[in-house]
Amino acid sequence: MSQATEPLDYRGAVSAIMSRGVEWEIDPTLDRIRDLVDVLGEPHRAYPVIHVAGTNGKSSTARLIEALLRERGLRTGLYTSPEMTTLRERIAIDGEPISEERFAEAFQDVLPYVQLVDGKHEARLSFFEVLTAMAFAAFADAPVDVAVVEVGMGGTWDATNVADGTVAVVTPIGLDHTRYLGDTLEEIAGEKAGIIKPGSVAVLSQQPVEAAEVLLRRVVETGAAAAREGIEYGVLSRDVAVGGQMIGVRGLHGTYDEIFLPLFGEHMASNAATALAAVEAFASGAPTRGEVALEAATRIAPGEAFLGGDEGQLDPALVRSGFAKSASPGRLEVARTGPTVLLDAAHNPAGMAATVATVTESFGFTRLVGVLAVAADKDVAGVLDQLEPVLAELVVTRNSSPRSLPPEELAEIAEGIFGPERVHVAERLDDAIDRAIGLAEETGEYRGAGVLITGSVVTAGDARTLLRVEEGR
Repeated sequence: MSQATEPLDYRGAVSAIMSRGVEWEIDPTLDRIRDLVDVLGEPHRAYPVIHVAGTNGKSSTARLIEALLRERGLRTGLYTSPEMTTLRERIAIDGEPISEERFAEAFQDVLPYVQLVDGKHEARLSFFEVLTAMAFAAFADAPVDVAVVEVGMGGTWDATNVADGTVAVVTPIGLDHTRYLGDTLEEIAGEKAGIIKPGSVAVLSQQPVEAAEVLLRRVVETGAAAAREGIEYGVLSRDVAVGGQMIGVRGLHGTYDEIFLPLFGEHMASNAATALAAVEAFASGAPTRGEVALEAATRIAPGEAFLGGDEGQLDPALVRSGFAKSASPGRLEVARTGPTVLLDAAHNPAGMAATVATVTESFGFTRLVGVLAVAADKDVAGVLDQLEPVLAELVVTRNSSPRSLPPEELAEIAEGIFGPERVHVAERLDDAIDRAIGLAEETGEYRGAGVLITGSVVTAGDARTLLRVEEGR
């Protein structure tokens, strides 16, 4: 083992972690992370895990699951990615990101073991592998009663997949990260399906047919049990409300109505239904012991599902209060009013389609101006195609990520879709926001004017900082 190093503060710990390669630059394997959690004493086995994968909605669904679990009086760990503003946001205990001091301590605690494992492999542990081990260890030290763990990318080869989730949640699958996960829905679904383990309950959001078939084959192969949106659970009713929506949900064990969800859109109602089903599956008793009704697990086939008894039904009042307190920063978040400025992390065509549908349904804008900064490796034209019908004008810019597409290149693509007269270029995000607000207010109709800042989690996070949005909103 390497010699002890001087203790690092938060900034030093972040710098040391960020200096490691990103996971997609290293050959896909779980060998390094398995070696690391082994020498750490397998902290990921100290508590049950609800594992969440998918293309769109997985962070929001993970947050909704955690909110319900915490409302039940459980001590929770929540691991999500990427962060909005600071790296420590990825590791939360009892709904709060760990402090800068605790983050630095967590890194210092695992560092000798990281160095030991580094020496055993050709490639060093990646940024995400180290951070994942830190989260597992922090949750064990807390200790938490249950951890909600979001996959970073894919599923099978993701560092989080050393954990065996008693409940495996797969949110809607679409085309994203095609360079690494495959360029068909079937290939991508095959990667996501890797989180479904023997004896687990697979809670599956509404999926394209191609993805659903792959997921259900995995259910059969593992002897897991399936709960499918639209069949075993789903949204029964939905009405737009001030600050969100009122929904009714049929869960696996009961029906829950008059739920206020302070999040906008049909996709968020779906996320809430999936979160509720996941918590019901966890609360049913069998999943918390790492077991599912064995008879169902051994005979499961497409068309059959996990249908537990009444023991998994949640207190409706608990569901209402848990969801009423929920939040999903950067997901159609109202950052300011006069004019209304919305922040949204949508970064692929399917996510942007959901954003556009929700803006149209929930906000009565007569003039909407967009601010877009997007990663160069995304389907930029597909994102722009979704935005074009609802935006009067578009300001293109860059965010703080080195992967951000240069504004001039983004403008060239945008002009082919919007026309040059509707596209404006700003080199900096703060200038882009100011320009967009000015454009939105040009008509003087302040009540109907709005600005949508979107294209990336980084874009939403950067804008959140610039607009000084309070934590917890």
